[in-house]
Amino acid sequence: MTSHRKAPLGDLLWAFTRIGLLGFGGGPAMIPLVQQEVVKRHAWMSDEEFADVLAIANTLPGPIATKMPGYIGYRIAGISGCAIAVGAVILPMILAMILLLGVFSRYRDVAWIHGMGQAVVPVVMVMLAQLTLDFWNKSRLALGWVISLAMAVVAGGLIYGLGLHPGWVIGALLAAALLRPGRKAAEANP
Repeated sequence: MTSHRKAPLGDLLWAFTRIGLLGFGGGPAMIPLVQQEVVKRHAWMSDEEFADVLAIANTLPGPIATKMPGYIGYRIAGISGCAIAVGAVILPMILAMILLLGVFSRYRDVAWIHGMGQAVVPVVMVMLAQLTLDFWNKSRLALGWVISLAMAVVAGGLIYGLGLHPGWVIGALLAAALLRPGRKAAEANP
């Protein structure tokens, strides 16, 4: 992976603070926001590099909302970048949780408070659908639509049908890519 450009720490702080403030719906809902900031707005990574980070982050234990900012911050600004990115995502979430859960507990029976939580769900769904479509297009261009569709169906069957954790599926695919027979010949003849 090659770095596209280094980030000033202030840019990194504000990018991940925006993600922390706007990341309603938990870690998976934050992924499109991270992609928007890191790939599209600041060009710190390419789409392919972001997809690699996302795949590897999904195989590791722990919340993706801290794994991705931690690695991305480290990659583009070193250890201080890691600390700033993780802190910038976590601090707004902690403060928002304390504030919003306090308000929610006090006014939980008010109709508009109840409606706020329900109104966020469709927006998060659209953001995740857009990310899915972006990944489908990249997969289709790299592997072809038949192989991409077959892999999606098999992965869906393993995850939803058999209850296999997505990390195992992604790990198996990464291992298969590393062990595939044509890989060594392709690396020997650049």
